[in-house]
Amino acid sequence: MHDVMPSMSREVNHLKRSVLRDLLALAVDPTIISLAGGLPASEFLPLDEFRSCLETVLRRDGAEALQYSTQHAPLQEWIAGYMGRRGVRVGPEQVFITNGAQQGLAILSRLLLDPGEQAVIEQVTFPGIQQVTAGRGAQVRQIPTHLESGADLEALEAAFRQEPRPRLAILVPDFHNPLGVSLSAEKRALAAGLAARYGVPLIEDDPYSELAFSGQPLPPIKAYDEAEMVFYVGSFSKILAPAVRLGWIIGPASMTPQITVIRESLDLESSTLLQRAVAEFFARDAFGRHLQPLRDANRERCETLLAALEEHFSGLAQWSRPSGGLFVWARFPQELDTFALFPRAVERRVAYIPGLAFTLDGSQRNAIRLNFSNLRPQAIREGIQRLSEVIGEHALSGA
Repeated sequence: MHDVMPSMSREVNHLKRSVLRDLLALAVDPTIISLAGGLPASEFLPLDEFRSCLETVLRRDGAEALQYSTQHAPLQEWIAGYMGRRGVRVGPEQVFITNGAQQGLAILSRLLLDPGEQAVIEQVTFPGIQQVTAGRGAQVRQIPTHLESGADLEALEAAFRQEPRPRLAILVPDFHNPLGVSLSAEKRALAAGLAARYGVPLIEDDPYSELAFSGQPLPPIKAYDEAEMVFYVGSFSKILAPAVRLGWIIGPASMTPQITVIRESLDLESSTLLQRAVAEFFARDAFGRHLQPLRDANRERCETLLAALEEHFSGLAQWSRPSGGLFVWARFPQELDTFALFPRAVERRVAYIPGLAFTLDGSQRNAIRLNFSNLRPQAIREGIQRLSEVIGEHALSGA
């Protein structure tokens, strides 16, 4: 016997477990008021309707619903129609169904980016985006994102001009995770134009746009894409249910064969049963009935969170004021280390995500991400009260 470990690939050596996942594992205790996770409210998940859809599919399609299968054409057609209503002209054959948005990001990263090449991401962004760029050994150029206006497109253009040219960029234009901000229609058009002008593929990560508190979501960046340089990634996880691990990619039809091959190397295909059940859900026009109560609840809970922050942290912190999505981002004075403070918060039975979880360099230690969607208003108020006590005690101790 030899005590020799197998050598690992360069990609695995670059990958790091998300700090966010480690912290969430500490905050699953039901006695803790968790403002940490990015979960939709369990009471608004379409349990009865989806159960009925599953029963219908199994009764109607029988064993075929449990077999291997290709992309489910009715679901592709619904997504194509949905994207068309949002201004994206696309045929069903261009809709590629994935197991959630994260798999879409991973597939496109493998399609467009080799280790050692350049990628552009936001300085503060969802850890899954970090994993498909820096986590694959890419050289990352980071651009700022402003709490008032979203990604800095002047910085994006500067990153595109720099040699060697980046191979891809990734933006979150709607209700940004973790910042909660969105890009204006003008900035979306500009982002698509920059991708075309500099020949840099732009991946639009869009799990949240349908969670606008009121009105219709803005057209995606893809709607302004005349040069086929924008790849759109959508997801049903936040707008339907997280356990429905389905999402989709829209890109140039010419690249569908390569996307298919990459997907086959990962897990062959998405669940036949889930694809058919989701298609049945939309065929019943259940989406609107499901979505409006969810939006209304999210709006109320966000307003509750913002009011609680104003009550307890006015003059001490700054925070985003989202018009949709799941998150508020709050920044405290530089001397407050929210990562070091996290154990004290958990002792007080309240949890959040420290800002450093969303950076590659461990910065933003004075910031936190707060989720409002998965708590009732009274719990939100109590959670912010507890957090203010933790921060107050920290300030008094001089720690």
